[in-house]
Amino acid sequence: MKRALVTGGSGGIGSAICRRLAADGCYVYIHANRNLAKAQALADEIKAGGGQAEAIAFDVTDADASRAALEALIADTPIQVLVNNAGIHDDAVFPGMSAAQWHGVLDVSLSGFFNVTQPLTMAMIRSRWGRVINVTSIAGITGNRGQVNYSAAKGALHAATKSLSLELASRGVTVNAVAPGIIQTDMIDGVFDAQAIAGMVPMKRAGRPEEVADLVGFLASEQASYISGQIISVNGGMI
Repeated sequence: MKRALVTGGSGGIGSAICRRLAADGCYVYIHANRNLAKAQALADEIKAGGGQAEAIAFDVTDADASRAALEALIADTPIQVLVNNAGIHDDAVFPGMSAAQWHGVLDVSLSGFFNVTQPLTMAMIRSRWGRVINVTSIAGITGNRGQVNYSAAKGALHAATKSLSLELASRGVTVNAVAPGIIQTDMIDGVFDAQAIAGMVPMKRAGRPEEVADLVGFLASEQASYISGQIISVNGGMI
């Protein structure tokens, strides 16, 4: 049984990914920072349905805490599927953006990627099999007004995805990014109404978290063994 870690696993997209990976037979570590109770509830739900899951908590922006938590997890067996899903947004037009808003968003998405991925990489290499999947955003491809920090973080993850895929390709480890568009989660509640979504998305609806999770599940599978270094957007035809 392969072991999977999903950062930000208790959120809308993250929970759908955890359910999909568990249904595909992985032992899933559901990561949270402040919402450990929510992650535990999801783990209990997965176990009640016959899957295997466990909730864990650490701050991905804290390099030492992340390394300590992860080294304990891989002391005996590698984590071979990593989904870097943790992320925040703190929007403001750039002239009014504070340094705290800039660094906060980049720290979670970009430093968090390093703090979680780097400690797990050698164990994947030694096992000669691994999947690193970075959940980013369409904003990292197209940009977005009021989200210079968020777009910068996700765009940098796209570049990191391509570079890391080159380093790990000969070791049986693939690295890809999934860039969702407008997905029906708490993050868009009060931001986009149905009319606005219909005007922005050719398919005239928001995506479902499960539609993102289906792609992540495929990229984590044996069937995706020759796909690496790709940024695949799930956006209903927006781009």
